Amino acid sequence: MKIPKGIISAMLTPFHEDQTIDEQTTRRQVNRLIDNGIHGLFILGTNGEFFNMDEDEKVEFAKIVVDEVKGRIPVCAGTGTIRTDEVIRLTQRMEEVGVDMISVITPYLMTISQQELIDHYLSIAESTSLPILIYHMPQRTNNVLAPESVAFLSTIPNIVGIKDSTGDFDQILKFIEVTGDDFSVYSGADSLILWTLQAGGAGAIAATSNLFPALVSSIYTNWKEGDLDAARKAQEQLRPIRNASSMASTPAVFKKAMQLLGEPVGPARFPVKEIDIEVTKEIEKVLELYK
Repeated sequence: MKIPKGIISAMLTPFHEDQTIDEQTTRRQVNRLIDNGIHGLFILGTNGEFFNMDEDEKVEFAKIVVDEVKGRIPVCAGTGTIRTDEVIRLTQRMEEVGVDMISVITPYLMTISQQELIDHYLSIAESTSLPILIYHMPQRTNNVLAPESVAFLSTIPNIVGIKDSTGDFDQILKFIEVTGDDFSVYSGADSLILWTLQAGGAGAIAATSNLFPALVSSIYTNWKEGDLDAARKAQEQLRPIRNASSMASTPAVFKKAMQLLGEPVGPARFPVKEIDIEVTKEIEKVLELYK
């Protein structure tokens, strides 16, 4: 399947109140996102709480999503962990499930060298035929991928792109500058979607698209059609809810906002707790801006 351009939804993982996977809600949200113009699904990322799910649960969730999508849009599944062998094992299981791509976050917690990071990705690339998207989030992982490392990795046939979640537009520009046209650079910061597109990036992997999929996808659609005023207006409309996301632990704000919008996807998993009433009131004020 062709690597998607546009808006890929960083999909939330729906849970029941007992914190088990909610299959029915997952299927409903898949169709809601597709029906509102989303170009791809990015599951088991940070907002999908990959860090709070075991390997079998990740495979179970991917099976549900792939089954419901039925090939309508690409599905990219996160398989990153701290150990190379674990990433390879989960990647091979995801290949059996039928996902279209995998996303691999850099190893986290301990800081490792550029050569160790490169070798990590090379080992994974050799183990699978799936396209691989690098997931770059150094503020959470303690590992920064240098542009030179990304330039080298981009020459590997099945390493096809990078999601940069630094929120640093200059970092995105560097990745675009050192890679070719067949390598996709996505913004992982929803505030930089339009600017990334204008700079030659492929689009964005956006968490706010869970809440307002039609609005977020319109940034890409309007940009592609040459209506920059409409694209800029849609981009600016994301600022309040994007800023609100930092009011509590990931992804508690977005899950509460989904509930308030009438699209409940259940709680975040412990140790992330239900947000308090004061933060809930602030989120309600933000959501009023979108009515």
